[in-house]
Order: sequence, then C-alpha cells, then structure tokens
Amino acid sequence: MDLESVRRYIEKGGHEDDKKASKIEETPLRFFEKFVMEGLHIDLIEPGRVVCSMKVPPRLLNGSDCLHAGATAMLVDVVGSAALIAAGVFLTGVSVEINVSYLDAAYADEEIEIEARVLRAGKAVGSASVDFRKKKSGAIIAQGRHTKYLLISSKM
Repeated sequence: MDLESVRRYIEKGGHEDDKKASKIEETPLRFFEKFVMEGLHIDLIEPGRVVCSMKVPPRLLNGSDCLHAGATAMLVDVVGSAALIAAGVFLTGVSVEINVSYLDAAYADEEIEIEARVLRAGKAVGSASVDFRKKKSGAIIAQGRHTKYLLISSKM
C-alpha cells in the first residue's frame, strides 16, 4: 500500500494530474447544495411531511456507479429541514445529528422517491425521518434521521 498516494488523493481531491479539474476557490458559493439538489422535485408537501422525487444523475454516483452516500446524507439534511419548515418551524437552526442507514443502491437514471416526516418539532429541538425508495418497486434504499437545534426567535 502506497501511503503517499493516499495522502495525495485526499489532499488533491483525487484530481492531482487532471488539468481540467476545477479549483475549489473558483467554485460558486453554496455550490454543493445546488450540485446535489439539481433535478429534485417536490411531489407533495403538507404540514410536517415532504415527498420529493428525482432521477439519479450520473454526477451523484460513487466509484461503484450508484448513488453516493454523501449525496444521500446531503438530501437527508435538505429534505428533513424542508419537512420541519412545513411543520411551521421557521428558523431551522443547526444540525445536531444526521445519520443514514444504507440498505440498497440506486443507479444512474433510476427514479427515486424521498419522503421526510417530522418526528418532533419542539421549542428547542426538531427531528425528521427521511426514507429513500426506488420509485418503481417501492424498495427502501436508505433511511435517515435528522435532528436539529432550533433557533429561538428573539422577543425583543
């Protein structure tokens, strides 16, 4: 095992010799959210529940050609937060915990459904569960949970 090549891969983002690779400094603000969320559609929104769908784009695939775990976690963050907003939480605060259990794979151009349901929307803490399913079969791909500290608005 060449430890130096591991170091180069991590420090250079896997693009050490790629002359076409973009530079991090040139990336627009909030690029990551836009990169992951492009193509995400809201199918249903009701108090405390949001259902979205998307066709898995090739840009979100990992080295095994399936939906990247990091993109899945990002979608747990975004869609879980949207469910909290749909429950009436207007200042969604900051993430305390995000966890994801990966149960199956989704591949390029496969239609998936993402459903977030609020478990709790208290004064200081909110929590949502987020399920990922294959739209065609209904098979669970991943299950996530997002817990957030809710910012308390000032009464001043």
